[in-house]
Amino acid sequence: MAAAWEPRPPAGTEADGPEWRPVLDVPPPGRQRRWTVLLRWLLLLPQFVVVALLSFVAFFVTIAGWFSALVLGRLPDPIASFLGSVLAYQTRVTADATLLVDRYPPFSFDAPDYPVRIELRATPLNRLAVLFRLILMIPAAVVSSLAMSGWFAVSWVFWLIGIVLGRLPEPVFGATAAVVRYRMRLTAYATMLTPVYPKGILGDGPETAGLPAYSATRPLRLGTGAQVLVWLFLVLGLAGHLTSGTVDYDDTGDDRATAAAPAAE
Repeated sequence: MAAAWEPRPPAGTEADGPEWRPVLDVPPPGRQRRWTVLLRWLLLLPQFVVVALLSFVAFFVTIAGWFSALVLGRLPDPIASFLGSVLAYQTRVTADATLLVDRYPPFSFDAPDYPVRIELRATPLNRLAVLFRLILMIPAAVVSSLAMSGWFAVSWVFWLIGIVLGRLPEPVFGATAAVVRYRMRLTAYATMLTPVYPKGILGDGPETAGLPAYSATRPLRLGTGAQVLVWLFLVLGLAGHLTSGTVDYDDTGDDRATAAAPAAE
């Protein structure tokens, strides 16, 4: 099952070997039109609506796929094809929204000419891992949530950089691509499109040093600056969650105190 650029890399050239993970292909960072950067999220509003609707449908299809995978040990082809197409669509919109590319995503599952691609490969599933998928994915979901929250916290800085420079600097591009790829891999794992646990939030390891580069993110080699940014995302995301929890707790206490005051009188 492929949704990636062709030709596909020759067999045996992937660093993960039997533990092959879903791949994100994004071209190297290039010039972007400043006016599209300025209005990026406004322009993508129709796409966000489509993604929300597709995600709603995909939720119920995933439930059907879960029961099917428990029985068959794999996803039925129609379910895998639909969920893979939705994931590819979501990833294209996310890549555009995070300023990785400056090309409006098409309103179509089939986008052979779009510069952002993912590749999925049909693989048998472990029924026990499928049964406990919701529990197993919790650590990766926490990491993804923290990284995305941290990215959103500083995204206005990247937005300003994009407007001023007309492009994203390499560290910003790499760190953002790492977060987008990790989120894509998490979704693929959650929807049983892959049996392999998501990894690579800090880029690909040294084992990929000798592999040829098929795109800017395949393999994804992050420099020190990009890795520092990823850690910043995680720290900011954690701080935001802790602060939010503290504020909610204090607000609840204030509400109870206010409600108790008339009663005391």
